[in-house]
Amino acid sequence: MTPQLTKIIKSALQKTGTDIELAMMQAFIEVESGGRGFDKNTGKILIQFEPHWFKRKAPYAPSGEWSVNKVDVQSKEWLAFNDAFHKDPNAAMESTSIGLPQIMGFHWKRLGYESVGHMWDDFKESTENHVAALITFIETDRRLKQAMIDKDWHMIAYIYNGSGYMNIAHKYGREPYNISLKKAYERYSGGSNG
Repeated sequence: MTPQLTKIIKSALQKTGTDIELAMMQAFIEVESGGRGFDKNTGKILIQFEPHWFKRKAPYAPSGEWSVNKVDVQSKEWLAFNDAFHKDPNAAMESTSIGLPQIMGFHWKRLGYESVGHMWDDFKESTENHVAALITFIETDRRLKQAMIDKDWHMIAYIYNGSGYMNIAHKYGREPYNISLKKAYERYSGGSNG
């Protein structure tokens, strides 16, 4: 994690008055997004378009680039997103996780935005806005916040990434989210706590 990002996280934690640990936020952000909210090549916010959500939100939308998206490559994510956006802008934005925390667009109201478009506009502005939104997301889910306080790695992963997080890790040959999160936290906290 860069010193600049650590400074942004510290500032956001202080401004919000939250009691979430710095090491927990650093670990969470690193595991969720590798510590980046914007594509280093294009400058666009990082996205993960979710076709199954778009299909729920826009069941009338004809198939296209959006319906075959199964990759984690930004150029292809944007092709799928843009195709969906052309068919239904709000449904497309709500069906996509964005930025540093990879929060789904359908959480716009919970985060205090006037619309999903306002959420996207806010995220396009700065990494600071991503971190502030993540803090709000955590603070508005008492189970997630308690799991972070308790350092219940499985519960954090389960709440934030869904019940299938272990299966997805195995499918793609990745380390499970809960283990990655615990290791990152231990690194940032300087010990083997939790």
